[in-house]
Amino acid sequence: MALPTLTPEQRAEALAKAAEARKARSELLASIKSGQQSIDKVLKKAKEDKTIGKTKVTQLLKAVPGLGAVKVAALLEQAGIPAERRAAGLGERQLEALINALK
Repeated sequence: MALPTLTPEQRAEALAKAAEARKARSELLASIKSGQQSIDKVLKKAKEDKTIGKTKVTQLLKAVPGLGAVKVAALLEQAGIPAERRAAGLGERQLEALINALK
């Protein structure tokens, strides 16, 4: 499927929107890394908050101090969550299993 041809105004608007989303996501990850927000509260807000919901669970978990790629992969496997899953796509049981695994 070919991408639609955008006018210069539409392209500029889409680029601005994408930059805003990247900035919001980086601020979210920085707040998790600094300890301002806890990962369990962030994951519980994923359905309401669009920025959190569109972020991959792997990215959110890697922002937690002390969790690297290997530990994150083990946590996701233990909770039965695919690595490419986004936060808003977590089911109730998956969310509960992940939060319990983090404790």
